[in-house]
Amino acid sequence: MTRVTADIAVSADGYSAGPEQSEQHPLGVFAEDALHGWMFQHPDESRAELDAILEARAYVMGRNMFGPVRGEWSGDWRGWWGPEPPYHAPVFVLTNHPREPVEMEGGTTFFFVTDGIESALAQARAAAGDGSVSIAGGATTLNQFLVGGHIDELRLHIAPVTLGLNGRTDVVRLFDGVPPLRLDPVSVRATPHVTHLTYRLR
Repeated sequence: MTRVTADIAVSADGYSAGPEQSEQHPLGVFAEDALHGWMFQHPDESRAELDAILEARAYVMGRNMFGPVRGEWSGDWRGWWGPEPPYHAPVFVLTNHPREPVEMEGGTTFFFVTDGIESALAQARAAAGDGSVSIAGGATTLNQFLVGGHIDELRLHIAPVTLGLNGRTDVVRLFDGVPPLRLDPVSVRATPHVTHLTYRLR
């Protein structure tokens, strides 16, 4: 059976993005540097964790992670990552609106899945072969996969900040709506900019 992993960067109070996501603010206002500074400003401190994220053979992500476009597709939005995204593998994007696949440089092709997480996971498993599938986020997507019992290994990258967004309805926190889980600790490693926690799910 193909192993299903999930990586997500969150604040200490559990948010993977801030409010008001836009092309200028991919992770919402205030959140990009706060949550991903360890990844983009200090990558050498977390090289092993970054390499592990990119070792999957297929990925699943939510539409909000793919871009800021809402509703019907318009224009030629091709993701946040420029002409050569870091995945170098098939990426299955959950959406309610059909779109033809988008082939990028370096081996990444975005496929747009309109019939739910089970279909996206089945397609990702088929594409991954004997490699692993990564649920890339964001929190809404990962919560759905946790509810469905589909995650074998959960890797949290906790930034030493809180976003203080309690009570807002335009942001989702990791584990919102997820029933109690039993997590078996596998590893923990801290740098000055992030704490990496790995759990296996029973």
